[in-house]
Amino acid sequence: MLPVTLDRTSSEPLPAQLAEQVRSLVLSGTLRTGDRVPSSRALATDLGVSRAVIEQAYDQLAAEGWLEARRGSGTYVTTTRAAAAAPQVTTRPTRVTSRATRVTSRATPVTPRRFPRSLPRLDTGTPFFDPRLEPGWRRAWREVSVAAPPRGYDDPLGLPELREALAARLGRTRGMDLHPDEIIVTAGTTDGLRAVLPELRPGPVAVEDPGYRAAAETVLTYGREVIDLPAVETVGDLGDAVAAYVTPAHQHPLGRVMPAADRLALIAAARKADAVVIEDDYDSEFRYDVAPVPTMATLDRDRVVYLGTAAKSVVPTLRLGWLVAPPDLHELILHRRTITHAGAAWPSQRALLTLLRDGWLDRAVRSARRVYAERAPRVAEAMSPYATLAGPLAGMYSTWLLPEPDAVRARAAARAAGFEINLLSTYARTSGLTGLVVGFGGISDTELDQALAAVTGALGR
Repeated sequence: MLPVTLDRTSSEPLPAQLAEQVRSLVLSGTLRTGDRVPSSRALATDLGVSRAVIEQAYDQLAAEGWLEARRGSGTYVTTTRAAAAAPQVTTRPTRVTSRATRVTSRATPVTPRRFPRSLPRLDTGTPFFDPRLEPGWRRAWREVSVAAPPRGYDDPLGLPELREALAARLGRTRGMDLHPDEIIVTAGTTDGLRAVLPELRPGPVAVEDPGYRAAAETVLTYGREVIDLPAVETVGDLGDAVAAYVTPAHQHPLGRVMPAADRLALIAAARKADAVVIEDDYDSEFRYDVAPVPTMATLDRDRVVYLGTAAKSVVPTLRLGWLVAPPDLHELILHRRTITHAGAAWPSQRALLTLLRDGWLDRAVRSARRVYAERAPRVAEAMSPYATLAGPLAGMYSTWLLPEPDAVRARAAARAAGFEINLLSTYARTSGLTGLVVGFGGISDTELDQALAAVTGALGR
């Protein structure tokens, strides 16, 4: 039996308690790769709980890559810290490093296109906004209008009450045990990256490829080279990179969840290179099948910089995010923000505080998750005959692999029908991946059906 104990008086659900304790047993080496864990029936009997509790915990751990169910055999441990860090376990043993071509010139990025504002976009950044939540949204801004703003410049850390609310939320939803003073409120994820880059020692920064275009451009803007990290390979060596920017909860734009073994290997590579991992917790709240995957920061708070944002759960134009950095880096960032008077806008901070306090944000996330869970299979049903899904169904978009000529033809058909869809190739630098990135958050059901009809009509020709 497993040496675990469940506390029925705790506010934390029993499946979450069990999953956390099993993770700890794996990380400590008590459970090793290849060990068979008890069956759900046996462990349920031993702990005096229903099998559903055990099954939910095992499903969560399997989704994160810690366990693997083998038909007719049982459930086994797939990852340990030592095994993940060892080069010999990589799927490509002749290639220890995952480094690829450096991007050193600003002359090669794709020229941005300008689209009519009225053109509905099936993109990766526009979330669903439930009209039933509009009264709470308006109430938050009414409170801003009657609240007394701070005298002088803002606290460089951010509004103290907001940081307290964020610490509580990150503890509840992302498993991070934080003091409010460890959180720096930013003007979004990219602003958080801009705060980190000047405090790193000289050297290039690794960014996933395909990956977040704004992150790569921001690195270049700060005069640093970009090293392309293949987004679906284990990183065994960061070379001379001083940081690696990744989206492990829901890789942008492929949608892949970074497996537990790859997370541990990346952290080990960062330690070896004396680098930091910059974790963009993109789209983490919108899993349909299991609970959100725990953050990489919970594995090593001294090596991982954590970036979060309200853009996907509220609206992008709120321009708010948060940053949690290792202590030494935190002090450097705070010092620079103090002397430059950097900080997120007080009205937005005050509004988000009300949205958190009133439970509005939790309701918005639940509502959007239900809508995405209904729309994602509809997109999959339409696209599956013509393209290959790049990652699991989660979040507000799905990415489909297909030849570039087919993708371009489908995008043209969507434009002719009045919709904009992104090409996967615009997110890639050296990977060569092509296809379509189909968002379904910021449009209506009718618009989604019309856009899919145009795309599939073109692909079916």
